[in-house]
Amino acid sequence: MSTRPRTPAPGTPAPGKLPITELAVLVERRQPIVMITAYDAPSGRLADEAGADLILVGDSAAMTVLGHDSTLPATMEEMLVLTRAVTRGARRPLVIADMPFGSFQVSDGAAVENAIRFVKDAGADAVKLEGAGPTLTRVRAIVGAGIPVMGHVGLTPQSATMLGGFKAQGRTADKAATLLADALALEEAGCFAIVLEAVPAPVADEVTRRLHVPTIGIGAGAGTDGQVLVWHDLLGLSAGHVARFVKQYAEIGDEIRRALACYVNDVRTSSFPEPRHTYSMSEPERQMLEAETPDVA
Repeated sequence: MSTRPRTPAPGTPAPGKLPITELAVLVERRQPIVMITAYDAPSGRLADEAGADLILVGDSAAMTVLGHDSTLPATMEEMLVLTRAVTRGARRPLVIADMPFGSFQVSDGAAVENAIRFVKDAGADAVKLEGAGPTLTRVRAIVGAGIPVMGHVGLTPQSATMLGGFKAQGRTADKAATLLADALALEEAGCFAIVLEAVPAPVADEVTRRLHVPTIGIGAGAGTDGQVLVWHDLLGLSAGHVARFVKQYAEIGDEIRRALACYVNDVRTSSFPEPRHTYSMSEPERQMLEAETPDVA
């Protein structure tokens, strides 16, 4: 199996919103596409300032932000709030809203209606749907309504139970062939890019070679057209087990705990606030206040 060579070509991003057509240009230049999740205005702004190309408002928020054990409890209303916040913070990157479980599975009509809400009410530039099969008609319907769609195959968290848990997918020849067929079908249905999650590198390489649209990998090796990681994972904010494909670039969680512990100690020992943290009052005004508010016996 051969893949397109990956030679990073770093440069200063152009100002203004990244056109979706620019993704094909990045692939042609062999410049890997950078995608990261974000869930609020500050994370959207920081991802933008760092030079990310794509921001995914992931339904992973159900776990990273809302404290659930899976992505399934995320609701449309919650995802709309988070997407609105991210779009207020991010200017250049394309903001892609993850359609939560139940928002597109019921019917093509419901899928289009909810996709429109993400674009019209929350300012998203595109939406992402998990899976293939029945999802294909949803993709066609949403694209037909003029909304760009990103596909997602491999480990699809919304259907993790059916897949046997959070495990790598496509590890046998038969399953890899099915995964490739699903990716090709999503491309044919109109997806502008496809996420490959927890897929063996040789499989991701072959999918990338066969597709004409960009692939974004997460746990899929270095041969995809781009990479995505979850905000909390790469910054060291996640609790518990972290997937093997995650690279932690910082331990922000430790720093936050240290800062909070210092704050708690300062308040309890009356070390905070200090005079420099308070506002003054002129002596005449203080005396007038005392005169106007005599002590009550």
